[in-house]
Amino acid sequence: MVGMWLLAAPASAQPAQPNDSTPPPAELPATDAPDTAAPIVAATGSRSAENAVRQAGDAFGSTIGREVIGIYNQMNVRGFSPVAAGNVRIDGLYFDPVVTPSTRLSRTTTIRVGLSALGSPFPAPTGLVDFGFRRPSSDAAASLLLAADEWGTVNAEVDAVLPASTSLSFGLGASARIESGQDATRENSFGGTLIADWMPAPGLALTPFVSLLYQSLDDHRLTFQTASEFLPPLLPRRQRFGPDWVNGSGLDINIGVLGDWQVAPQWLLRAGLFRSSRNRERQMTNLIRALQPDRTGTQRVIVDPRLNFAAISGEVRLTRQIDEGPRRHQIHLAVRGRNGDRRFGGSDILELGPVQIDTPSRVPEPAFRFSQQQFDDVKQITGGIAYEGRWLGVGEIAAGLQWTDYKKRIDLPGGGVQATDDRLLLYNITVSATISDGLVIYAGTVNGLEESGVAPGNAANRNEALPAIRTRQIDAGLRLAITDQIKLVAGVFDITKPYFNLDANNRFDVLGDVSNRGVEASIAGPLTPTLSIVAGGVWLWPRVVAPGAAPGRIGEHPVGAISQRVEFSADWRPPFAPGLSFDTRVAYRSSETATVSNSVAIPARTVIDLGGRYRFKLGRNNALLRVAVSNLFDVEGYDLRGAGAYGPIPGRLAQAYVTLDF
Repeated sequence: MVGMWLLAAPASAQPAQPNDSTPPPAELPATDAPDTAAPIVAATGSRSAENAVRQAGDAFGSTIGREVIGIYNQMNVRGFSPVAAGNVRIDGLYFDPVVTPSTRLSRTTTIRVGLSALGSPFPAPTGLVDFGFRRPSSDAAASLLLAADEWGTVNAEVDAVLPASTSLSFGLGASARIESGQDATRENSFGGTLIADWMPAPGLALTPFVSLLYQSLDDHRLTFQTASEFLPPLLPRRQRFGPDWVNGSGLDINIGVLGDWQVAPQWLLRAGLFRSSRNRERQMTNLIRALQPDRTGTQRVIVDPRLNFAAISGEVRLTRQIDEGPRRHQIHLAVRGRNGDRRFGGSDILELGPVQIDTPSRVPEPAFRFSQQQFDDVKQITGGIAYEGRWLGVGEIAAGLQWTDYKKRIDLPGGGVQATDDRLLLYNITVSATISDGLVIYAGTVNGLEESGVAPGNAANRNEALPAIRTRQIDAGLRLAITDQIKLVAGVFDITKPYFNLDANNRFDVLGDVSNRGVEASIAGPLTPTLSIVAGGVWLWPRVVAPGAAPGRIGEHPVGAISQRVEFSADWRPPFAPGLSFDTRVAYRSSETATVSNSVAIPARTVIDLGGRYRFKLGRNNALLRVAVSNLFDVEGYDLRGAGAYGPIPGRLAQAYVTLDF
């Protein structure tokens, strides 16, 4: 191979020109449309330049290629999950994911909360997750990544841009992963992606895509449930408990098209239509129940027949932009909708008998006896109008109204249909004021009709789609430019929504209402030309109100509540070693409420990661060697997987990858 004999030399200070394009913008583009003036991060042909510490704008959560940074992520923003709530966007357009986009489709992922949500015409109480789409450009390029870790996982990723003409380019992506997980479970997957970027006429861009991921083998992790309300003994690591037949396979598909049309000067029409689906030939939940302090319990395996989940979603948005000197006005008219259907249930519950958790299970595979499955169907359509006004040096205002119509139907096993209908007027308003050249303050409120996710695997109604819920958020804060490049962002918030968890009959259902009040802060940017930092924290005061609950049954804190999270990341490039950099991440989290009654909590912990990069040349190609150790001091602890359900957190893991750009 070429890398075996070409001499490595330090890379130049400037990264290669990115090769993922954006659609033609309006003369004054809509704010949530891709910005051609901004550098394109994690683009095909420049993946060796990926560096989350240097490329993240704040500490509120970003994914840059394969690197993740920040106090929030797709599944946890201000104590809630924006993905479960249905608050997902692709390049700013509404998307209802059964399967979130892979890194073959998505260059970046950004969490939009507080001030960063300005520019998104229709925000949501639980925040937004916005996937930056990987659009092929008119220049040929490719990136190759090869990775491995000490547990035996190997991974390969390749992305390429192939121009066919001046108006048509193709993006190709492929991945293969043979995984040995933290508990020695196996997951083998193979994926492929095809993207086309076509400009059939000036001002018009169409981007169809299809992305598939086939899981040929997926061992299911073991989850531990204690006999009563106590914290389990430390759980075994690097042990595949089994039995060996507890695994599954399946196919994930995302397919769709994005369109951008400059209808006329100052008029931009954007549209997206998507279908997301997951098919599982079989799926299992592997449980150790009634776990005792002496490490004994009983094993239950829940086996599902074939499961199908699919959702069609999309948005059409027309934006009119008007400029008056230092003032800019944008008016958005939008229609978005979704239609989701699921086949679930019919499971066979297998009791495999007493076990000792340090001794793997070797029970032979029995015959499965499935029962009748259930079907549910969700339809929702929303129309809205929004206004955004910006006055240079003065401030901004964003306001919107939406009317949403929601219908859900569940076919019950014994016959009949359970119906849920809701109609709601949604509103949002946010105002920001520029106090000085470096200080902006803001305040806003928004309500929503959001999804509440799916009942977990340890619930009596496992896999059941839960009803949509009414939610509300109030927030305020500031952004302070400490220097031209270092920004401090801080805010306060109050989010209210119904509280779902396990009831006395082990059904995952509404128990009351939960309010998450909190303070969040972020500081990010280069302290010196060689040292960059991203630091942030969130302090929560969650509270559950459950009128009529039996005394002691429901505590005042929701399951999974973590009152404090603080994260600090830094990247240092020593001036005496061109191409070399070192990075670290320190993540602290306070104790986590583990049971509905609040009688058990997972202890606080601090985890430290350490890594390094070496940017060099292979011939004329930019390349990167990345080495990292996560959980450097091998901290032990518990991963909460539901009320009273636990797994081990990963131990120390050394990993490395090489990226080569062409």
